[in-house]
Amino acid sequence: MLNRVILIGRLTKDPELRYTPAGVAVTQFTLAVDRPFTSQGGEREADFIPVVTWRQLAETCANYLRKGRLTAVEGRIQVRNYENNEGKRVYVTEVIADNVRFLESNRDGGGNSSGGGNREEAPYGGGNSSNTNRSSNGNSYSRDNQDPFSDDGKPIDISDDDLPF
Repeated sequence: MLNRVILIGRLTKDPELRYTPAGVAVTQFTLAVDRPFTSQGGEREADFIPVVTWRQLAETCANYLRKGRLTAVEGRIQVRNYENNEGKRVYVTEVIADNVRFLESNRDGGGNSSGGGNREEAPYGGGNSSNTNRSSNGNSYSRDNQDPFSDDGKPIDISDDDLPF
């Protein structure tokens, strides 16, 4: 069985950070994801998908995401239900994210958070902060996603034995 979802969209408002009674961070936000077609009137439509993040990822999202930012979310769909005050059963469908990527820098995304940087993509995975580096411009990113061309055009020493042809 498989329950995986990948979404790319824009936040409809700033994330809401809360803490459980046990002190676990949880953040909720809604992602507006464009549909791949237009309506009969020629207008673009979007789905508004609730997203929930937990622990370190929740705090990171609350600190760096802002309304309007283009964001990629990877996670699973969860359906939960509860009884409201009127005794009626309410069903809630949401994405529980375990990986969130910020697809725009603060300058490009129109976000009003402090700090800058010109990095196009800054991934943050499920709370594992032990594998992130802090670059000189203040953005965090995964070691696996470092720019392989960061030498700015300096020559690379490659012997003929390393070439595959």
